Amino acid sequence: MKLASVILDIPTQALDAPYTYAVTEASGDVEVGCAVLVPFGRRRAVGFVVGVRESEEAAAHAAGGAPPASAAQAPFEAHFGFGAQYEAPSPQAGFARDRAAKLKPIERVLTAPFFDEEGAACAQFLAARYVAPLSACVRLFTPPGGVPRLVHGRDGSWRLEQPTVGEVDDRWVTLGPAAEGFVPRRNAVKQAQVIEAVRRGDVRMAELSLEFGSVSAAVRALEEKGVVRVERRRRMRGFAGADRASAGRAGAVGGPAAAGPAQPGFAPSAKPHLTEGQASALRAVEDARAAARGEVVLVDGVTGSGKTEVYLQAIEAVLLEGRNAIVLVPEISLTPQTVARFRGRFGDAVAVMHSRMSQGERFDQWDFIRSGQARVVVGARSALFTPLADVGLIVIDEEHEGSYKQDSAPRYVARDVAAWMVRRSGGALVLGSATPSIEALHAAATDERWTQVSLPARANGRPLPAVEVIDMAAEFHSGSRSMFSRRLAQALADELRAGRKAVLLLNQRGFAKFLLCRDCGFVPECPNCATSLTYHEQGAKLVCHHCGYAAPAPPTCPACQSPYLKKFGAGTQRVEAELRALLDDAPGVGPGVPVIRMDADTTRAKGAHQRLLDQFAGAGAAVLLGTQMIAKGLDFDDVTLVGVINADTQLHLPDYRAGERTFALIEQVAGRAGRADLPGRVLVQTYEASSVAIRAAATYDRALFLRAELPKRRVLGYPPYVRMANVLMWGKDEAAVRRVAEELHAELAKLVFNVAGERWQVLPASPCVLSKLRGTYRWHVVVKCPREDDLASVLTRLFRARKADREVNVAVDVDCHDLL
Repeated sequence: MKLASVILDIPTQALDAPYTYAVTEASGDVEVGCAVLVPFGRRRAVGFVVGVRESEEAAAHAAGGAPPASAAQAPFEAHFGFGAQYEAPSPQAGFARDRAAKLKPIERVLTAPFFDEEGAACAQFLAARYVAPLSACVRLFTPPGGVPRLVHGRDGSWRLEQPTVGEVDDRWVTLGPAAEGFVPRRNAVKQAQVIEAVRRGDVRMAELSLEFGSVSAAVRALEEKGVVRVERRRRMRGFAGADRASAGRAGAVGGPAAAGPAQPGFAPSAKPHLTEGQASALRAVEDARAAARGEVVLVDGVTGSGKTEVYLQAIEAVLLEGRNAIVLVPEISLTPQTVARFRGRFGDAVAVMHSRMSQGERFDQWDFIRSGQARVVVGARSALFTPLADVGLIVIDEEHEGSYKQDSAPRYVARDVAAWMVRRSGGALVLGSATPSIEALHAAATDERWTQVSLPARANGRPLPAVEVIDMAAEFHSGSRSMFSRRLAQALADELRAGRKAVLLLNQRGFAKFLLCRDCGFVPECPNCATSLTYHEQGAKLVCHHCGYAAPAPPTCPACQSPYLKKFGAGTQRVEAELRALLDDAPGVGPGVPVIRMDADTTRAKGAHQRLLDQFAGAGAAVLLGTQMIAKGLDFDDVTLVGVINADTQLHLPDYRAGERTFALIEQVAGRAGRADLPGRVLVQTYEASSVAIRAAATYDRALFLRAELPKRRVLGYPPYVRMANVLMWGKDEAAVRRVAEELHAELAKLVFNVAGERWQVLPASPCVLSKLRGTYRWHVVVKCPREDDLASVLTRLFRARKADREVNVAVDVDCHDLL
């Protein structure tokens, strides 16, 4: 008899290990990665198979004798590194032999495998490192919308609900063996139309219906005569290589890994001559791959230094060896420009995964990867978990970006998971950034498996643009009341009159854009969240950007009925309106110069991102106004001016990374200017002109910033000198949340002292900075430990055994990126 180790698809910490089930003939073809239906208590459950092996009795019989007692009692899951979920071993003789007979069988297999043994091992790693439910970790490896689930009916019963997303087939009409010489009857008009269309080439049934109306009867009559054939073909949603990919329908996990699919007529983009810095970086990547021990190469290159070309040539070498590659890009940087660079070099062997695709499109891309035809996967952080076989290289571009940290269970750090993966596969990890994170810089300086290579100059030899800091406090004192300084207004007029482009960044993160009563000080707040409501010019409404609550902006103060309500802060809508007025009044500019706004509102529709960028590229003189999504990933030759409207809003956040994020953002957006032959300049407006982060970014002086930042982090105990976990509690009842927070603090303090003495720190329970969110109250407890200690294993002891509270939710964020 075979035994299977199954992780139940029930998201709770209580199910902290797989359960063992018997595999019978009725179970079907049970493989690692399959979704299966199993009995669980008085109900049934969907689970995922993470291991299959012979029972101990069968193994002993094959070996010619009974197994030793220790082997017989060893839990099956230990083979995979999981904890046991067995009954306590019985001292009775023969327990080991008849234990398998007591196991419940798998009822049936529900799907083909979603992942292999490596995926199962990675799920276990994620659960252990990030104190996450195993089911949530396994779910990362499943196709979007493609997993069956059990739902609880109103009558109390459970029913199996099939996946909401799957393959889509089109009906195609092709010529049949009797087509030659066939002439339809004179009155069979639709048959004649169908034959004429099909003789020009295969055609979809839907296209025939669109052209000629209802043709079902005509096609059916022709099919019966053998004149045409009707066949079903897989349609790949939103994918240019659909017809070619349809031939590789959902094969086994991994699929072929040789040279990839043939691409008739495809000519890869030309490889430019590498600069000395690029060649050095490429050699470092090749050395790391040759070492085959999971080495990490940090490519520290200024904007425009040609990091992407290094990635492309490194990937090409990997593909020639028959292995595959993953490229991670921050969601906001995953522009059509970025994808085009990779498809231009590798054609339809590139799969793309990101959240702006529909669920059906993501399912088809996932299935395309599983078929083995995809050789390169480009996507956001979740692309790590696609079923790409034999990964020899993982690239993480803009590695400093906070979006590589997952904000729901499992709360993983993509960089650390990728490093674990390449150590297992004998591959290499490449991290690229113009502003590497402090953690990455620290690792490169202290870990022998890390190598840092610098690209200090742009690939085209052009200098980095000069950065000028404009003190907005001095502007105010000189009598200026505009959000645009005199220097920025003049620079905009000069560049636009010359027919060139400008990019304006509005650094929106922070608590801004609110109404305030100048008589009584009242500020409208969200009834569900502890934050002020954001004023939207369009529609004159107040909106909470956390929970979506919206209300009309009041004409008078709700507290004192004063008419003196003032708008504070500047959203993109207000900046756009004032910018439009400024340009309309500027001599030689006028209303003909477009202002293209890119923010969460204007890019919400599908395809809007591409449309706005195309509009900007196709214009002559133009201004691109946007939030952080325009700070990176954009490459336009005729952008000569970059303006930062408000550089200091992040500095006021109660976040230990505030200075680092401000420094990185200014350097990144500055890199949009002067990337080709035309010189560029950058104007940074700020009320914090003396800030080290802003001064260092303006002079491209990372050392200046680090000399100020690192001592503070060392003294206060923040990464990279410690590891941290943020234990978050939230619920509707404020008193209950506080009670649980204080209880957990006491339990954590006791546990940590018993394990590590005073080397670890447990900070007192306190309300979060955002103390109320979407109607729930939020508290947290922060745990800190030395970098070399195993933070998760200690926390696991408490949280795996802890009973859930009915009123209060608890989550553990290991290696948290902020404490808001």
